[in-house]
Amino acid sequence: MRVITFNTQGIEQAADNGFFDWMTKQDADVVCLQNLKAKEYQLDGDRYHPEGYHAYFFDAFEDGFSGVALYTRHLPKAIMTGLGFEQCDFNGRFIQADFDKVSVSSMTIPSGLRSPEEQAAKMEYLELFMGHLKKTLRKRREFIFAGTFNIAHRPVDLSNWYVNQRVSGFLAEEREWIEEVLGEMGYVDAFREVNKAERQYTWWPDYNRAWTLNEGARLDYQITTANLRKTVKQAQIYRDQRFSEHAPLIIDYDIDI
Repeated sequence: MRVITFNTQGIEQAADNGFFDWMTKQDADVVCLQNLKAKEYQLDGDRYHPEGYHAYFFDAFEDGFSGVALYTRHLPKAIMTGLGFEQCDFNGRFIQADFDKVSVSSMTIPSGLRSPEEQAAKMEYLELFMGHLKKTLRKRREFIFAGTFNIAHRPVDLSNWYVNQRVSGFLAEEREWIEEVLGEMGYVDAFREVNKAERQYTWWPDYNRAWTLNEGARLDYQITTANLRKTVKQAQIYRDQRFSEHAPLIIDYDIDI
C-alpha cells in the first residue's frame, strides 16, 4: 500500500503547478491532502477528480481556509470527518477513511507562528488530539495519521535548530508532546523507520534561497500504530517538482488495504 501526504497550501494553486498530473503517475492507494483553501463545491471539475480515485473532502466553515481531502483507489467501508471539538471541526482539519485492515486519515495541526494567542490555541489542539490518540489505542485495527503536524521532532528535523528553539514548531513543549506520542504511547514515525538521513525536510520558508539551500523543517508525517512498524518498506520526500512550500511525503507499506 502506498500512502502520499501533501500540504497543498491551496489545492487550486497546487493543481496549476502540476500536482494532479504528478499524482496520477504515482500508483498511490491513498493520497492525503491538507490546507485546500477551497470548498468541495468549488472542486467539481475533472482536474480535481482524476480517473480511478474516489475523492472525499472536509471543508472549513470559513471560505478560503484550511480543509482536508482523501483520494483513494479503493472504496472505503466508512468515512469519518471531524474529531468532536470546535478547533478541528470548524476548521476542517480531520478526515478518515476506514478500510478492511487499516484506517487512514488526512489531518492538520494548526501553526502557532503568528501570535502568542495562536500558539496557545495550538497547544490546546495538541492536548485534545492527544485524547483522540489515546482512544485510538483501544481500537482493534491499525491506523495511519498522515498530514502536517507543524512540529519538528528532533534537531535533525530542522535546519538551524539551535536558533529556533523559541520558535513555534520547535518549542520544548511541542517536542515533548510528539516525543510522548512516539515514545510512551508507542506510535511510529513511519518515515524515520526506514530513512535516517539528515536534512530530510518537507517544508521550506518562503524566502528566495531556502529551497535551493535546503533550509527547512520536517513538519509532515505519517504516524502509525505500533503493529505497522515492520510493514514500512520505503519512504521518500519528493523534491523534483515544487507544488507548494511543502513537499509530498511518500511511504510504502507491506500491507493490503
